[in-house]
Amino acid sequence: MRLTGRTALLAAVGFVAVVIHPGLWTVFWWLLLVAMLVGVDLWLAPPTKTLMPQRVPIGQVRLGESTESTLLLRNTGDRTLRGSVRDAWPPSAGAVGERMALRLPPGEQTRLQTALTPTRRGDRRTDLLTVRTAGPLGLAQRQRSTPVPGSVRVLPAFPSRRHLPSKLAQLRQLDGRSAVRVRGQGTEFDSLRDYVDGDDVRSIDWRATARRQHPVVRTWQPERDRRIVVVLDTSRTSAGRIGDITRLDSGMDATLLLAALASRAGDKVQFLAGDRRVRSRVSGITDRAELLHALVTAMAPLEPTLVEADWTRLVGAGLPRNRSLVVLVTPLEPAAIEEGLLPVLATLATRHRVVLASVADPSVRAMAERRDAPAEVYDAAAAERTELLRRRTREALERLGVTVLDEPPDKLPVALVDHYLLLKSRGLL
Repeated sequence: MRLTGRTALLAAVGFVAVVIHPGLWTVFWWLLLVAMLVGVDLWLAPPTKTLMPQRVPIGQVRLGESTESTLLLRNTGDRTLRGSVRDAWPPSAGAVGERMALRLPPGEQTRLQTALTPTRRGDRRTDLLTVRTAGPLGLAQRQRSTPVPGSVRVLPAFPSRRHLPSKLAQLRQLDGRSAVRVRGQGTEFDSLRDYVDGDDVRSIDWRATARRQHPVVRTWQPERDRRIVVVLDTSRTSAGRIGDITRLDSGMDATLLLAALASRAGDKVQFLAGDRRVRSRVSGITDRAELLHALVTAMAPLEPTLVEADWTRLVGAGLPRNRSLVVLVTPLEPAAIEEGLLPVLATLATRHRVVLASVADPSVRAMAERRDAPAEVYDAAAAERTELLRRRTREALERLGVTVLDEPPDKLPVALVDHYLLLKSRGLL
């Protein structure tokens, strides 16, 4: 039961009666009258159980975009329902218009639509559906809260997709340089064409030359169908926030851009995310559109966990035997890398080409440059020490043959795909 503002107003009117006939009996009889009217109104209010809700499934939505949640409400009783309905969502779902006045005749159905603009990635689930029905006097309402299960999956925002057209243009330019390609490691046969001055005579195809009666040379292209394995760290170090997003979300952004470009280049992309255990995996998908859909779906529920990463288990769970490009998306944190990752890299770098993609915090460098006040000097000293430790760890990784990309969130995706294109152009994959 819920009392309305009319009940309070009716009780306040009793002060007039008390002024006219002062005494406790006047107060008693007036409050008894109010209570009787509330009881009668509550008894006349339609039961809430006659309202049958049904939720329409909600599709996926990208972070920052909007969608709608739809509830179908049917009145199965024989009385008109008057009142209100509230479809409760958590604050991170960004619900607007979750309260709606209700007037539903018997046997009819209506729709309740709630606009959702989620502010966090992952699965956002509904809370309770609260139904209130009012009596004819409007003094009291019946109230019932019931669960109506529903959720919306919020996919990663993928802001770096704006760079994809320019990177695809670079990839097409790379694939179009047939005249200057020469055979070497990481290349494969492309086609035959007529010999022109300046071509390497070692590329002449003598059988084709004999058939055509003029010199013909072979052209080569960067080898396709190479394997790229991306390992995304979801351990405690990925929970650090840089600006408005976590390192984990920045790593997802870089992974998606690399996967989109590599799939267009004809390479196979395998994805693995985890910490002490594998949290998500995508492999064996060759279709480009299906690959991106599988990746964003697998990334959506991932959250940082407050444990250290077990790199031995992660690396052993997803790496193929053939030589591949292995991208480790993990923060360049000296303690975590020196204790957990360095022992694994000593063996990994001998079998694969390894790249470590780290999200750098630009505020640390800015802190190291501010030294105007005494307190800022201490902050600058701490920032310089942090940079020194990271530099030492980076040098240790590079001595093992690992390429380290340590860039701010907005620059890391571009730096990663640029390095991929560089390896592609040189035939080093």
